[in-house]
Amino acid sequence: MNNSIIVVKLGGTEGVDFSAICTDAAELLKQGRQLVLVHGGSAEANLLGESLGTPPKMITSPSGYTSRYTDRKTLEIFLMAVNGKVNSLLTEQLQMLGVNALGLCGLDGRLMQAVRKDSIQSIENGKRKIIRDDYTGKIETVNSDLLNMLLHAGYLPVIAPVAVSEKGEALNVDADRAAAMVASALKAETLILLTAVPGLMKNFPDESTLIRQLPQSQLSAASEAAQGRMKKKVLGAEEALQGGVTQVIIADGRIQNPITNALAGNGTVIQ
Repeated sequence: MNNSIIVVKLGGTEGVDFSAICTDAAELLKQGRQLVLVHGGSAEANLLGESLGTPPKMITSPSGYTSRYTDRKTLEIFLMAVNGKVNSLLTEQLQMLGVNALGLCGLDGRLMQAVRKDSIQSIENGKRKIIRDDYTGKIETVNSDLLNMLLHAGYLPVIAPVAVSEKGEALNVDADRAAAMVASALKAETLILLTAVPGLMKNFPDESTLIRQLPQSQLSAASEAAQGRMKKKVLGAEEALQGGVTQVIIADGRIQNPITNALAGNGTVIQ
């Protein structure tokens, strides 16, 4: 019986195969592994926003990270799409596979408490803008007692990337960094970030330049080279390792048995 916890983050982008991930998770649970799933949902939130006449607006911070501009209306669309649809459909797929999955987000039982950013800086056409009505946050604490209680009772937690502020407001949080915080709080052995590419590449998008092993000391250099969304994954990996997680694997979520495949070392293994 292997009690070491594996936290798996499922990318919310096009191409990530949720059904393959769920099937693989069910198999690993049968083998006695302990799992916690954290998912994104940016693609669904974008689609719903478009159909409701509120298309997503992305902002880029001075340090080069992109995120979703989240005013109150966008937050509600994000809740509908990510906490409503994606979380429920994932939980449904797992239940159909005989897994007693329990969907929740950071609002529930104050699972993930974050600090709401008073203002955020955005670079538009080379100019700095200050945005004040943004409902995003950076997670500070994770209620590991709640998660351990659920795990102990035999549930598979499926977590949506929504946190709660000190005042109780819902906040949009980055799913990669949420997964890193959950993994750190649970003292997980492994954090797997499943995405729509085989891992971190030296020359994106050339898959033959996949970086298979990356020592923690080379992470900041890797962050410089990372493109777009991958920057957040590298940051998440760094935060997880600093939080005591043994290894982080950035791996392909589009293939059969993606979790098992990642555990076998296929992807970018960061130790």
